Amino acid sequence: MTKSYKVAGHIFNLHLPEDFPFWDAMDAYSPFEVPLCEKPVFALEMSPDPIDSEGKEKVYDAPTEEGETVIKLFRDGDRWVFDLSPDARIRTVARLGANRDFSLGQLHFCSRTKRSVLFAINNALMLLFAFRTAGMGTLEMHASVIRNGGRAFLFLAKSGTGKSTHSQLWLKNVPGSELLNDDNPIVRVHEDGSVKIYGSPWSGKTPCYKNIVADAGAFVQIRRCAENKITRLSVFEAYVLLYTSSSGLKTDSAMADGLHATMEKIALGCPCYVLDCRPDDEAALVCSQAVL
Repeated sequence: MTKSYKVAGHIFNLHLPEDFPFWDAMDAYSPFEVPLCEKPVFALEMSPDPIDSEGKEKVYDAPTEEGETVIKLFRDGDRWVFDLSPDARIRTVARLGANRDFSLGQLHFCSRTKRSVLFAINNALMLLFAFRTAGMGTLEMHASVIRNGGRAFLFLAKSGTGKSTHSQLWLKNVPGSELLNDDNPIVRVHEDGSVKIYGSPWSGKTPCYKNIVADAGAFVQIRRCAENKITRLSVFEAYVLLYTSSSGLKTDSAMADGLHATMEKIALGCPCYVLDCRPDDEAALVCSQAVL
């Protein structure tokens, strides 16, 4: 069975066996489903044969802590291999093989539990989406997003620093606010120069899968501080913020060129701030008064 989904204007296909038992657990994708597309941007299918990463050139293996997702990337000539695990304490639950331009991914499950299978599919699709669309004016961001007045405001920070908390403070204190996405929104720069923020089927631990779009209002870095204050970032500082908050293989020259071009346009065209703050109501008011 094949289904097509459209996220931020990009259509991708997911091929699963007819007897795949977990379709009913993939409700996050339902708002994004479109009629079957014969020429998607990329496709993901299941691989009945094992995918091996042994002896391959290791490209990415970032340190992780307990409870954090583990993603290791290897190169095998013109082919990529990802090892995927939901936790540093758990062995690899799936491997994703992809061709050179990430237009086709093949996923092999090392574990067949429902949790492992759904984790693997979600992360495989996120990776393929981020890597395949990197040269198409598109960034997959690690952020929590509030929509207010037709514009989207992205809160960016390291995990556990308070992105989601700040969004909740907006929902509580800033009238007209709604949560657009709580972990992986998509940012796209269109040919006319406009910057749009899109919901996605990926929203971390918060179920918020909205197929909606809003104009970019501002990008705000959240930093813990004893006082609440907000400062406009320079273009260079904004670029650094976008660079550290977006997904993509920045060591690959072709992909990096696309990412850099997109980040430059955003940094030049969208206001970016740093909010030094406490996790309190006043922080949301200070932020909203500056960016709305």
